[in-house]
Amino acid sequence: MELSTFNDLARFVCAFREYPLRVYSHEFKGTRVLSSGLTLANTLLLFYTPMTKFGRYISYNATRGKEYSDIVESTKNISTYAPIIHLESEISPLSTETENIADKFHPIRVKDLGSLARLTYNPELPDETDLALYAIPHNKTWVIGYPTSLEMDNVFYQFNYVELDSEPMKPFVKYHGHEGKEPELSDSFEHGFSYLSIIKLKNEHPIFGLKKI
Repeated sequence: MELSTFNDLARFVCAFREYPLRVYSHEFKGTRVLSSGLTLANTLLLFYTPMTKFGRYISYNATRGKEYSDIVESTKNISTYAPIIHLESEISPLSTETENIADKFHPIRVKDLGSLARLTYNPELPDETDLALYAIPHNKTWVIGYPTSLEMDNVFYQFNYVELDSEPMKPFVKYHGHEGKEPELSDSFEHGFSYLSIIKLKNEHPIFGLKKI
C-alpha cells in the first residue's frame, strides 16, 4: 500500500527505532519503489513510495525540534540509517490480490487518542515498543490506528482506531501522560514528552477491515 510521502516511509523505518528496518528498492507496476513493512502470520504487509533518488541508505534525523530525511550514499553524518537493498527480482512471489486476505484486521473503535496512545505499551514486551500509528483516509475523513494481535491456536489481528475530524497534517502525536492531558498532533519535539510517529497512507486498504458508508 502506497504511503502519502517519502517522509512517511523514512519515519516508519527509522523514527523511535533502536534498529532501523531494511528497505527494498524494486519494480512495482512499472515503477521503481522503496518499500518496507510488517510480516503477519500469512501476509506480507508492505508500505511503499516511489523512488526518486538512488542511494544506499535512508537517513533520518530529528534535531532542533524538526525531522529531516533523505536518500544518501554513506553514513558519515549523525543520523539514523535504514539500509536499502536493491533488488532485480520481485520482492515476493505472494499474490497482491485483496479479495481474500488471510490476516485481515478486525477493526476496534477506541474512545479517544489518549487510549490509543496508552495501547502502544505492551506489558509482555515492555522493551520492544512499536511507536508507529497509521493514518488512513476513510469515508471522506480520516482515522488513526494501532495494530495489535491476539495469539491463540491462530493469530488474530485487530486495528484499534480513533476517528479524526480532518486529515492529520503533523507527523507526530505528542503525549502528555505525566500532565494528565490528552495527546495532540505535533510537528516538533520538546524535552520531557513522549511521541508517537504517524505513518500516513495515500489510500484506504481493505486489510484494515473498515466499513465504507
